[in-house]
Amino acid sequence: MSGIHDFTAKSLAGEDVPLKRFEGQVLLIVNTASACGFTPQYKGLEALHQEFAPRGFSVLGFPCNQFGGQEPGDASQIEQFCSVNYGVTFPMFAKIDVNGSNAHPLYQYLKKAKSGLLGSSIKWNFTKFVVDRSGKVVARHAPTVKPEGLTKEIGALL
Repeated sequence: MSGIHDFTAKSLAGEDVPLKRFEGQVLLIVNTASACGFTPQYKGLEALHQEFAPRGFSVLGFPCNQFGGQEPGDASQIEQFCSVNYGVTFPMFAKIDVNGSNAHPLYQYLKKAKSGLLGSSIKWNFTKFVVDRSGKVVARHAPTVKPEGLTKEIGALL
């Protein structure tokens, strides 16, 4: 795998989605959870998506249940939760592992491209990766970084 656009991920509906579909866009890739202290960040993620989508930007959400069992639902429960509580319109994918031997290949790539302060593994839900239009991972942000704090950085890439 040579770049972000070479990967495929399953949508919440179970369909294969080639990330090539997002070629030429700036992306914010986030591992999400419905029962996490950071879950209200869905609101900020959706606001970024709404503000910047017309300029070639997308948030990609990857539910993960590896941190405190904070994403226990199935695909339809996740979709309903995101829609009803936060009006999420950005692409949400099937639940994945982001760490360990079963980590999704996309997350293996992201972690290798941008290590965190404490090494490459993802420490918690709502870790954020910023990807430029060419598919290069340009930044990694901790869960404590709010989506609205990324407005300037994303705007500059657009």
